[in-house]
Amino acid sequence: MRKKVAFATCVRLGFSCIEEICRIDGKLDLLITLKDDKAKNKSGRIYLDEISTKETIPLLKIDNINDLEVIEALKKYKVDWLFIIGWSQIAKKQVLETPKKGCIGMHPTLLPVGRGRASISWAIIKGLAQTGVTMFKLDEGVDTGDIIGQGIINMDSHTTATELYNKVNKMHVEIISKYWDNIVSGDVNLIKQDEAKATKWPGRTPEDGKVFSSMTMHEADKLIRATTHPYPGAFYNDGGEIIRIWSAKTNKMQGEIKLKDGYLILIDYEVED
Repeated sequence: MRKKVAFATCVRLGFSCIEEICRIDGKLDLLITLKDDKAKNKSGRIYLDEISTKETIPLLKIDNINDLEVIEALKKYKVDWLFIIGWSQIAKKQVLETPKKGCIGMHPTLLPVGRGRASISWAIIKGLAQTGVTMFKLDEGVDTGDIIGQGIINMDSHTTATELYNKVNKMHVEIISKYWDNIVSGDVNLIKQDEAKATKWPGRTPEDGKVFSSMTMHEADKLIRATTHPYPGAFYNDGGEIIRIWSAKTNKMQGEIKLKDGYLILIDYEVED
């Protein structure tokens, strides 16, 4: 018997998964998203009204994933699995336990490495050669649940947040497509995370994108690549002006911004008051 599936998202990564489920003729029984006035400035923010209408899927708009109306809707539609993807609020025990089979998340690292926030930016800042996407069963911890499947993404010294976000988006789609039949049939193989290999990455704010003259060219380059679109961008405080930097290259001899061991040559930037 087909398992009933609900999907909660408010960002592009989740929307791409919903599109793929529809493309492969999968059936979703309920869509959940934030109310229109919530998280308007969230990176990758999307709205589900159009696809809800097109695919005739009930849509619930909420303030918080832990609201009573979410519990009631999951019970009403007899949901077996609830996907929660690209959602900054942590689902509590009652939500996690209401779907008959549980809740599924996707995280843009190769768990247990990189639990936490700002995964795409951190992967670049840390200079990783590989990252990826993990589909896992949610539990009460942060990215600690049993793994359903993973996909590897290769990186190099030129990878930008824009490029990595697009690769992560594509990998979400590939993983959804690969494991969808297992999910709706209830035949999901769960693998425990290796706690000995676990690392946690902290959240980041727009202020963390500040370029300092004390930085090396390598440090500034990584920061700029890590914070470009769809994120708020790196910035340099030049007296009374803020230079918002979307892309730049480094040079030992000359450039617009002096660094510890060279200069930044600005390519794509904006000057703000």
